[in-house]
Amino acid sequence: MGFFDNLKKTVSDALGNATTPQNTTQTITFADIPTSLEEMKALPYADLKSPYAVAALCVCALCIFPTDQNTSIAMMNFLKGPDSLTPNDIAFIKDRFRDNKDYKPRSYFVGATPQNNYMPTSPYSIVVSENPYSRDNFNEGYLRVFLQSGGADSPRPLTLRTKPSTGEWFVFSDSFYGLLADIRTPAAQDPWA
Repeated sequence: MGFFDNLKKTVSDALGNATTPQNTTQTITFADIPTSLEEMKALPYADLKSPYAVAALCVCALCIFPTDQNTSIAMMNFLKGPDSLTPNDIAFIKDRFRDNKDYKPRSYFVGATPQNNYMPTSPYSIVVSENPYSRDNFNEGYLRVFLQSGGADSPRPLTLRTKPSTGEWFVFSDSFYGLLADIRTPAAQDPWA
């Protein structure tokens, strides 16, 4: 047996003995986007038992910000659990919506693309997935999920943290910042479209 044959066998054995990460993908669907904290809490997903649902609800809360900042902040605080948005978090969100960029969170809904100005069709669905590294800190109570924007080439991460005493999942710290990163300009605002 040659050097590369031994190397292939060693790699194959290592891969066979490694624990396989859970590459889960879930689609969360809404008949309509909640426009108040009460509407959000009335959704079946609002029990906060599913980290995928919490990620999708985070997108919904961010969608409300350009039209009703106070409601959006209340929704985000609900999704952040024991933590709440800091003044820096709120300033960051305001900054990301400057220059009429309210389309950023809408871009995470299935079918929302630059060509249709990020206007998804009903029912509204968000795909939340894991990658092989999503559960690296799972034993410490953290899960990193990914959401695909119709205006970005790669999925955007969001870290969630569980509260063991209740089994609820919450948006961790400022991990939602990545959901508001710049994406392709919608056709209606793109002078080159």
